[in-house]
Amino acid sequence: MVAVILKQGREKSLLRRHPWIFSGAINHVDGEPLSGSTVDLLSFNKQFLARASYSPHSQIRARVWTFEDEPVDKEFFRKKIRAALAMRYEFEVEHNIHAARLIYAESDHLPGLIIDRYGAVLVLQSLTAGSEYWKETIADLLLEETGLENIYERSDADVRELEGLEQKVGSLRGTIPPSQLTIYEHGLKFLINIEHGHKTGFYLDQSRNRLRARELAQDKDVLDCFCYTGGFTVNALAGGAKSVLSIDASGDALALAKENVTLNDLSADKANFIDGDVFQLLRRFRDENRSFDMIVLDPPKFAPTAAQAERAARGYKDINLFAFKLLRPGGTLVTFSCSGGIDAGLFQKIIAGAALDAAVDAQIIEHLSQSADHPVLLHFPEGAYLKGLICYKAT
Repeated sequence: MVAVILKQGREKSLLRRHPWIFSGAINHVDGEPLSGSTVDLLSFNKQFLARASYSPHSQIRARVWTFEDEPVDKEFFRKKIRAALAMRYEFEVEHNIHAARLIYAESDHLPGLIIDRYGAVLVLQSLTAGSEYWKETIADLLLEETGLENIYERSDADVRELEGLEQKVGSLRGTIPPSQLTIYEHGLKFLINIEHGHKTGFYLDQSRNRLRARELAQDKDVLDCFCYTGGFTVNALAGGAKSVLSIDASGDALALAKENVTLNDLSADKANFIDGDVFQLLRRFRDENRSFDMIVLDPPKFAPTAAQAERAARGYKDINLFAFKLLRPGGTLVTFSCSGGIDAGLFQKIIAGAALDAAVDAQIIEHLSQSADHPVLLHFPEGAYLKGLICYKAT
């Protein structure tokens, strides 16, 4: 086995069971590991610490498969896949929904591997050299363990470049499924595009938050910003919203959002859509003295890493400040950040600053996070990326 020997004292993160080793922690490598191949991680004194995949191109040079001295082979991955599926079965993550994340990378002890289920189709996303190295084996195991026949690959995330990997999109197993699929979530239907849609086709991490928004929307005029394909829009209408105005900068996403409204036999007269820039439109609405009972802010990732946090904080503050101004007294703000570089504490401070600058008195009613199919490994806090707040604007 090729061995990666760490610098003296640099094993502390592994002893805390964090699965990443950065290039700067490595003293030297005994052998010539292939990209994605398995290596032993050893302390400076040559004590076994973990078994990991090796990525020669990434700053994260090794990602841990296991902290035990055990073979990393087909049966190892079968065991990990079964464990991930068992957790989701135990917590009924697919109860009342037709789509779910079955494997969530490091949080399921399978770094770089994302597996989402959309009905009878699995969508695989391989983000690291290690998951790429074992991809064919994993694909076969997924079919064996789920009983499904079709796997579509969406390995087109930008982070693959950091691993020295090219983007790959297309059918991996079975027949090529239609690019547009229908899924069910809490009694509603959604058309999704697994070929070109964001992430693997749908924001599965917001499943329970969409349901919560539905519960809050009764008789409200709702503004849904960054609506994408209408997840919150459809739920608000299904919850009895008086009206929903939905904004997104993608015409294709809005077209699908409109289809999703129709697909659920909801009143199209209550739904209006604007193709435009949310920042500009919020300013325009303020100047026009428009107001709403409920505003949903679910923006894209402003800060992938902490290095972008300061710039991202300004963006989050701006949209939330305008939202507070546009809310009627007694109104509800449902606001999110999916940026890994913005933790929950900082996000709350940003929202508090926005309320202060907007000169409004607001209360946090609920803290929101990603759905149960996106678990967070206790030793890997980076897995907790989605944070949200439900705020009440005082009368």
